[in-house]
Amino acid sequence: MPTKNQLQSDDARFQQALNQQRVMLKGAAQVVQEDQLLAKILNSLKTQEPLIIKLGLDPSAPDIHLGHAVVLRKIRQMQDLGHRAMIVIGDFTGRIGDPSGKSKTRKPLTAEQVLAHAQTYEKQIFRIIDSDRTTVCFNSAWLAGLNFQEILQLAGHATVARLLERDDFARRYARQEPIGLHELFYPLMQAFDSVYLHADIELGGTDQTFNILMGRNVQKAYGQESQVGLFMPLLEGTDGSEKMSKSLGNSIGIMEEATVQYEKIMCIPDHLILRYYELATDVHPDTVDLIRQTLALPGTNPRDIKMKLAKTITTLYWGDEPAQEAQQHFQAVFQEAPPEWLESIVCPPNCRNQDGSIDLPELLTLTGCAASKSEARRLISQNGLCIDGSIWTALTCPDSRFERVIRVGKRKKFKLSAKGADRTEWPDGIGEV
Repeated sequence: MPTKNQLQSDDARFQQALNQQRVMLKGAAQVVQEDQLLAKILNSLKTQEPLIIKLGLDPSAPDIHLGHAVVLRKIRQMQDLGHRAMIVIGDFTGRIGDPSGKSKTRKPLTAEQVLAHAQTYEKQIFRIIDSDRTTVCFNSAWLAGLNFQEILQLAGHATVARLLERDDFARRYARQEPIGLHELFYPLMQAFDSVYLHADIELGGTDQTFNILMGRNVQKAYGQESQVGLFMPLLEGTDGSEKMSKSLGNSIGIMEEATVQYEKIMCIPDHLILRYYELATDVHPDTVDLIRQTLALPGTNPRDIKMKLAKTITTLYWGDEPAQEAQQHFQAVFQEAPPEWLESIVCPPNCRNQDGSIDLPELLTLTGCAASKSEARRLISQNGLCIDGSIWTALTCPDSRFERVIRVGKRKKFKLSAKGADRTEWPDGIGEV
């Protein structure tokens, strides 16, 4: 019969495991399986053996932005809980190319391209994860050595029907588009990575669901305990709608200067503040809950919360002093507002869209801040518009119960009042310095 001390120790360990699980699941899109994750954490605490956290990287896009960093931040959070990361650079699988989400066969990378990209990746990932708790390995170390019998044994753990369940394969098969036989081996090779490493948890984006679940099945076939699949969502970029992508011009690079990072984070729309706290910071879930409650309180200005978010993220990549300087630079450039510059106006009905949002090109043209709608759109696209201290790149903004401060370029600034009588005549040169 267990003693009182043993029962108390077991209870403390269980509470510790629950806290770890909550941190691991913060912001996650899906977990397979949650009860298995808790059991793995409990066993790790009991045996004092760290869990093996696997992340596979195909080194095809070496410039890491906050969207790429979502899974890396999650790994860092797990490392801070005492676990170990295995970063698998797919130098072997990268020569095939993961067809996830692609409508056609991906052009394979050369060995030289893979190595160059991998070296760039290593420099960047250690800005996020703990190098002391990380092993970086290349999957050619074990995949290149498999003989044909071992390859056939691996292939025997999956059926063609199962592989064709992948969305991209299914679409291409239905359209009678070619699917290379070598492509069908990609999820199997990624699965074998998990077998070789004895992975406890594999992290990935939602676009990696099939591959990670294949890893669970293949581990079981090789007599191992299946890994937990932890899937992180795709992070929207500064435009607030499309996933973060350098090609779309809405990305925030982890290597960008502190002032640039800070300003770009201030560009995100208010509805993404909590999402960025969950996916782009290491803030504890309890703190995120408090921020959620604060945002819901009447009178809370989201801009103030966003400034704290921008400083938090900038500090992660540059440290306290550069982050503080970035905030001061932002305040000096975008928030200095002598009262004599400002005139308060009310948004007229013809500047409102059917959904109640404000047509910014129409507003800027009407107030004389731009000579035409086309010039207004150009100013906005070139980061010339600032609303409540945040650079604004969208052509509309939601109506607000707060008075908004709108700045166009460096010489025009006005307040857009939430209440008051509509005005039909507008003075020239509003808020000119």
